[in-house]
Amino acid sequence: MQPAISNGQQIQHTKSKRHFRFGTAFMYIILSAWALTTIYPMFWIINNSFKVSRDVMNKSFSLALDPVWINYTTAFERINIGKSYINSLIMSGGTVLFVLLLGGLAAYVLSRFTFAGKRFIYSVLYATLLVPAFATVVPVYELLIKTKLVNTYWGLILPQTAGNLTFATLVIAGYMTTIAKELEEAAFMDGCNRWQMFLKIFMPVSRPAFASVSIFVFLWSYNDLFSALIFVNKEKVRPIVALLNEISSQYGTDFGLMATAVTLTVLPILVIYLFISKFIEKGLTEGAVKG
Repeated sequence: MQPAISNGQQIQHTKSKRHFRFGTAFMYIILSAWALTTIYPMFWIINNSFKVSRDVMNKSFSLALDPVWINYTTAFERINIGKSYINSLIMSGGTVLFVLLLGGLAAYVLSRFTFAGKRFIYSVLYATLLVPAFATVVPVYELLIKTKLVNTYWGLILPQTAGNLTFATLVIAGYMTTIAKELEEAAFMDGCNRWQMFLKIFMPVSRPAFASVSIFVFLWSYNDLFSALIFVNKEKVRPIVALLNEISSQYGTDFGLMATAVTLTVLPILVIYLFISKFIEKGLTEGAVKG
């Protein structure tokens, strides 16, 4: 026989069930509101990219049932958005590559070695996160002028690598500290040196952290209009975010073309995020807790 449930237990169970239902409903309301404020603007931009400028002004919220492709043709033929795409991918991709390599090596040393001054290095790294980027623009720009790197790919890759290196080091180091010591000892017994251990053991195991860092660094580099306007303002190396700044001045109030340019700017980010999104939460959460 099952034990009888008292009236007090039934009342408590009913209250908790109601509270659970209310909390769940409230959560769905918040998520729906968030989706409305993020997904709908993206849909609005894509929808208006298939309209001419006049229809964007007069029928902004109507569906593009008869889509036109003139805006996309103009974007690639007249304003050469394809070249800006290549520039952005080269500079943002190069930044991600150097940040992951240098940040990964620094994180490996900080997380797996014990040496004098380790706490001081961590303090300096955390302190650099408090320095605003615009405070370093003048000395960085003068340094780039002296080295003749202004308006080159390196003129944006190097400053952005330096700016994102602290974040990458701290995140990856936090994750590497959770890797079992026994795995490192087994690699030593198999004859691995430190470089081989980093490449064959720590990088594959820390893949979620590397993926998390890569998407954030790519986003920040790809969307960095401030640095792009200062360090690479020539057309031959102009990234796509800087090109958006030029469309309104070159083509007046062609809102259809502007919507198309914004759509083409956002699409690579969405595609990249879809491929590595499963690693982001794992990399950020597991690296925050030491095992």
